Amino acid sequence: MVPEVPEFESYYGRQIIKTPTWKTPDVPLYLFLGGLSGASALLAEGAALSGNAELERFTRVVAAAGAGVGTGFLVHDLGRPERFLNMLRVLRPTSPLSVGSFILAPFASLSSAAVASHLTGRLPRLGRLAGVGAAGFGGPLATYTAALFANTAVPIWHSARRELPFVFAGSGAAAAGGLAMAALPVRATGPARRLALAGAGLELSAATTMERRLGMLAEPYHQGRSGTLMRAARAATLAGGVLAAVGGGSRVLRGLGGIALVAGSVTTRFAIFEAGLASARDPKYTVIPQKERIAARQRAEGADPAHVGTTAG
Repeated sequence: MVPEVPEFESYYGRQIIKTPTWKTPDVPLYLFLGGLSGASALLAEGAALSGNAELERFTRVVAAAGAGVGTGFLVHDLGRPERFLNMLRVLRPTSPLSVGSFILAPFASLSSAAVASHLTGRLPRLGRLAGVGAAGFGGPLATYTAALFANTAVPIWHSARRELPFVFAGSGAAAAGGLAMAALPVRATGPARRLALAGAGLELSAATTMERRLGMLAEPYHQGRSGTLMRAARAATLAGGVLAAVGGGSRVLRGLGGIALVAGSVTTRFAIFEAGLASARDPKYTVIPQKERIAARQRAEGADPAHVGTTAG
């Protein structure tokens, strides 16, 4: 058993892991735009199947534009454009960053082809195929960044690997539906409203479950800058969901709800990013969970004589 100590101290107060060098606001905005674009591509394909031309046109534009702008933020964070191109030279299934590059590149190409065909009316069959392809990459685009974060040594990200993809998926869906609600007339936003409500519910429930399971590691979500951002994100998402639910046929209420959902989504990404930086800076979030895991392993071995005997042998 690890003895209880009144206050955690590290060796001369130094960090144990390095703070991620990703840039702000580049990376949080890339996370947000990836979720928005991926969910918008899915919404666009659903609108195409149901014959909702207004919603299809808008969401195809959002999917392509979001992917393009998001790629720009990613390239700016990398420092040089050729670094992004170099990531496309080899596919490494064990690397979320490598896999993500092979998700982003075809998604951006397919969503751009789909919106170009839709707006010009040329090559409609190829445009539809491109739209289907973009929708196929939409879900992975919205969630692969969660796997990327969870694959790091940052404690609050790695330990949330079960819930983080659901938080990102819900956040992206809420943003895509909310943006469509804010921009389009009520008659065209029925599917967007349903997607936004489902996304907001998924995001809030997954985030609550994540923080409950993280225990002490969830402290950055309640303290400091990241805590302020997370509280603001939750308030905006909850307010947006309520307005979307009670808005009915009101363009104003749906629009306000949509704006709040988009604001909640982007703020969630900044909150998660800042919480990761905070947990990397404080060594207690690395050492204390390690000690707890060692103690739990020792208790399990002591409770299982066969295992203890095997280990001793």
